[in-house]
Amino acid sequence: MAVLKRDEAYNPDLNINDVHTILGPESSFEGKLVFDGTVRIDGRFKGEIQTNNVLVVGQGAHVEATIAVGSVIINGDVVGDVTAKQSVEIHSPGRLRGNVSTPQLMIAKGVMFDGTCRMQDKTAAPVTLIKDDK
Repeated sequence: MAVLKRDEAYNPDLNINDVHTILGPESSFEGKLVFDGTVRIDGRFKGEIQTNNVLVVGQGAHVEATIAVGSVIINGDVVGDVTAKQSVEIHSPGRLRGNVSTPQLMIAKGVMFDGTCRMQDKTAAPVTLIKDDK
């Protein structure tokens, strides 16, 4: 398991150019990736990814993983289910084959998305249905 740590607090207004760790285009990694800060994957990854921060999947990257993150920005190919506490962004020519659970989803024109999406505001109160007996 790879564990990456960063001492500074997470900034939700983070510029994606402020990447702390990069798995380059020639890299191939299999296993469990747990990190703090922003990680960009430009190579191949297979396994599981967990963070409360930002994952960037670069154009040309291929990720086969169960992903649980704060936010994810997809420009490459992702196969697997994605759960994001804040947002999922899929930019062209990105592809996502899997189910998505997030409060915010952005899909650009030209993106291929094959799966289901569940959007629920994590801060909203649960909806209660009231049956009218009349």
